[in-house]
Amino acid sequence: MRKLRLAALACVCAIGSAAAQPRATTDWPSYGRDAGAMRYSPLTQITPANVTGLKVAWTYHMKPADAVRTATSETTPLVVGNVMYVGSPYGRIVALDATSGQELWAYRLPGNDRPAPRGIAYWPGDRKYAPEIIFGTASGKLIAVNTKTGQAAEGFGAHGILNLKTPDVMRGYDKQYAETSPPAIFRNLVITGNSTPEEPKSVSGDIRAWDVRTGKQVWVFHGVPRAGELGYDTWAPGSTVDRSGVNVWNMFTVDVERGIAYIPFGDPAPDRWGGDRHGINLFGNSVVAVNAATGKYLWHFQLLHHAIWDWDSTTPPMLLDVKKDGKTIPALVAMNKSAYLFLLDRVTGEPIYPVTETPVPPSTVTGEQAWPTQPVPVTPPPLARQSFTAASDVTTITPQLHDFCEKLIADHKLHDSLPFSPLTMDSQIARFPGSGGGPEWGGGAFDPGLGYFIVNTQELGSIEQLEPKKGGYWGSTTGPDSFFEEEKPGHGYYPCQNPPWGDLWAVNVNTGKVAWRVNLGVSDIMPDGKQDTGRPNLGAPLTTASGLIFIGATDDSRFRAFDTRTGKEIWTWKMDASAHASPLTYRGTDGKQYVAVVATGGAFVHSPAVGDSVVVFSLP
Repeated sequence: MRKLRLAALACVCAIGSAAAQPRATTDWPSYGRDAGAMRYSPLTQITPANVTGLKVAWTYHMKPADAVRTATSETTPLVVGNVMYVGSPYGRIVALDATSGQELWAYRLPGNDRPAPRGIAYWPGDRKYAPEIIFGTASGKLIAVNTKTGQAAEGFGAHGILNLKTPDVMRGYDKQYAETSPPAIFRNLVITGNSTPEEPKSVSGDIRAWDVRTGKQVWVFHGVPRAGELGYDTWAPGSTVDRSGVNVWNMFTVDVERGIAYIPFGDPAPDRWGGDRHGINLFGNSVVAVNAATGKYLWHFQLLHHAIWDWDSTTPPMLLDVKKDGKTIPALVAMNKSAYLFLLDRVTGEPIYPVTETPVPPSTVTGEQAWPTQPVPVTPPPLARQSFTAASDVTTITPQLHDFCEKLIADHKLHDSLPFSPLTMDSQIARFPGSGGGPEWGGGAFDPGLGYFIVNTQELGSIEQLEPKKGGYWGSTTGPDSFFEEEKPGHGYYPCQNPPWGDLWAVNVNTGKVAWRVNLGVSDIMPDGKQDTGRPNLGAPLTTASGLIFIGATDDSRFRAFDTRTGKEIWTWKMDASAHASPLTYRGTDGKQYVAVVATGGAFVHSPAVGDSVVVFSLP
């Protein structure tokens, strides 16, 4: 049963007194810490001067004794009032004492369902209702759990569970509808997206808001416009009917003060061919601003016209301030997997730095009409490789890898690629960035003192070609993980272009210029002197007021700290598994600052999950 908030308030006040700081300073209550996803903590106990003293304070193993195999997780735990909440890939939500790691309660999802792999959300409650953990599931449910009892919130949906697979979004299709990321919370609303199949006609990617107390739908926003709605005429006649995609499988952000929600829409389906959907296809690959209370459209910015590259707008649209020409501009950082970074005025949607509509290569695929131009920011430059030339770009890091890659290129008859090169139907291309992206779902972090936006990217290419698919459309013959060799099982990928293969960037948002770039990750199997290559990575960084960046993400099983001002790596911890998740930091009731990350491995092909832990660090 839901309980009144009076007792909960007393509990939070007591914990806040013990921590000697207000809850907003000590906690990590959402994926990005704040609703705008800056991933910045004001805590300063751990500094560049003492970070080398960090040790493991405690570890929580998520895998239950009866689990048959180890499961992958990309989740970021939440910490509120010295309680850590974790969405486990083994079908549980657990509450832990954030200082000691002791389990307080566990909620098991019904059946074989699992929480969204990238995390959960926290609703602080109101005068009537106690706080709750809100999360989506692999089967398309939305569940509310009382944080004090660990039991389902009875007043929400049916016994705490809401079925998101309603007739209006399923449209008669018996297809996948899953929640893969935490929802957004605004006042008493919970905002949800979903993942959809890669088929032209299937389930809807509509965005919906629900009353967090009852589970009743409050508003809906159509990613694919209906007749009479803005953007409908950007689609060929008839092509919007039952169109799938244009969904949000990642995270929203909210400007709480202004009451604006920002929706990072992905591509229309299918995502590599648009011959049946001529036009720029709003709101595909766009950031759309809506009134968070009503869902009413405010503005949009399209990062990619007529998307045919599988470069979804995956990163959470981060909200920050830009100081330019003596003015402070409320801004938004928008990125998709192409690795172009757009800085927008978050009130108007206008670019803060110039964006040029740039001519791009046409398509030769039957029926396709690639859009002739794409928006390209004048500054900063793209934060990942955009092209490949076989004659000059094949790696020389070792003779063995060079020979493997030369043979790979010859066997596949790969042709060179330019920025925005479309796929073809009669040959294969080494495409950069590949479908795995430059930046990915984790997004970045921000240091407001320096004005530095910090983001990790990867340099993974795809070998791809289009072929006819059942249903009358064209699709890719291969996935994103093609243009490299896996040297030995468990040792990761070795791309066919010269390093870097993974990067950590700092962009000064006040100038639009790159402040620094460093390699992120090492290739242990490479010869001495050649291991500093950078590595494929998934998961975001965090920043602290003391001038530190913490990040896992890489497939080399390291957790690292960097100096925010210089990009110098100053602390590294080798873990049992790679942390393909985004870390958090908080203060415990003992006064210590803790840094935590989930480490399970398993995010990349041929890289099985080998861990099951929430690993928590502190100074001795």
